[in-house]
Amino acid sequence: MDDPAPLTDPAPAPPTAEPSLAVVRAPRSLWPRALRALTLAVVMALTVTGVVCLTRTQHLLLPFEQVTTLKGRLASLSDFFEDPQVIRILRKHGLRVEAFNAGSRQVATGSLKGLDFVFPSGKPAADRINDARQAAGEYSKNYHPFDSPLVLASFRPYAEALHARHVASPQRAPGGGQPLYYTLDMNKFLSLTRQRLSWNDLHVDRYGISNDNLVVAQTSDICQSNSADSYLGLVASTQHHNAPPTDTTSARALARGISSLLLGQGSASDSLYTYYIDSNGISQDPIAVLYEHQYLAYQATYRAAHGTTDTERVLLYPRAEMMSQPHFIALNHTADRLGELLEADPELRRRETQLGYQLVPSGSVDELATYLNGEGIPAPQPSSGEQTVAKMPDWQVLEQMIAAIKRCPKPVSDQGQQKPSG
Repeated sequence: MDDPAPLTDPAPAPPTAEPSLAVVRAPRSLWPRALRALTLAVVMALTVTGVVCLTRTQHLLLPFEQVTTLKGRLASLSDFFEDPQVIRILRKHGLRVEAFNAGSRQVATGSLKGLDFVFPSGKPAADRINDARQAAGEYSKNYHPFDSPLVLASFRPYAEALHARHVASPQRAPGGGQPLYYTLDMNKFLSLTRQRLSWNDLHVDRYGISNDNLVVAQTSDICQSNSADSYLGLVASTQHHNAPPTDTTSARALARGISSLLLGQGSASDSLYTYYIDSNGISQDPIAVLYEHQYLAYQATYRAAHGTTDTERVLLYPRAEMMSQPHFIALNHTADRLGELLEADPELRRRETQLGYQLVPSGSVDELATYLNGEGIPAPQPSSGEQTVAKMPDWQVLEQMIAAIKRCPKPVSDQGQQKPSG
């Protein structure tokens, strides 16, 4: 009998495995990532577009450019440096202007401390400044970028009343329309003032208005303004055989003799223009002594807003033309840069024309007439064969004439600075 097989322990059972949990992450949404990508793309696109625009307009480096600020005292030209386009052009050349208002005589007689330039509206004031600087051994350099004739700004009823008395004659209007410009016989006009005639005496009521005021030209203050001084020079020349007085004795006597023709003086020059273009101007100031460029710039603005010119406001051009001659005077070499731009920069010269100034020197083409005709504004035409030029007396003689007419206060120096403009 065979021996039984040896007993062996059974194989141990495999250990029971612990249960495990598989963590399955939910699929991540792609929307936030796409949104971030889209936002970045938009920002980059806007940045590139902005850089391109700034580059094309030449303003890319503007915040980082060095800008030189020039301080100056001006008379009626302060509006020029407040013009947005002039500001832009000068800033492109790295210049910024702070302009302080003053009358031309105050510009000439006030303190120049802390100023880089002055810009009086007429030659007598400029000559006085240059003479004083030369006597003191101080720097000054003249620039003469443009001119503007002295005009008598009026309204159609008054111009037609003067026309009926053969005192003013209308210039032919293009296309046979209503004339904007008249040529004025100053001798006949001043004769009306001497006779103390009123507008109603001239039967202005026939043209739709009544006004019992004297026939006289309203000017700004003779103690402050170049336009008032220029009108004094025009009247003096008219009464002195179309020539300015040359010696102080005869000048003072002449001034006393014509003082009655200058009774309408007193307003600030900028206020006089404001009154003229006001809706009540036709009754307040029948005739205001202004500069041509002020009227032409007004007509350009009016046409842009209304699509036509203002045919009720007109200009009377004295047959003896009195030209204002603004002079930019650099008081240091830094300001020379601005003077050079005013005389030579093409873009700035174009803007000077658009603001109604006659460029100096003018080329063979009349830039102002070309611009006005292109804008649909009739250009004034000098009276062929009749136009003469009235000349201002020397500034020393002019001062004697002013003193004979009115006692002027001593000029205010630096306290007269006001309203800085960009």
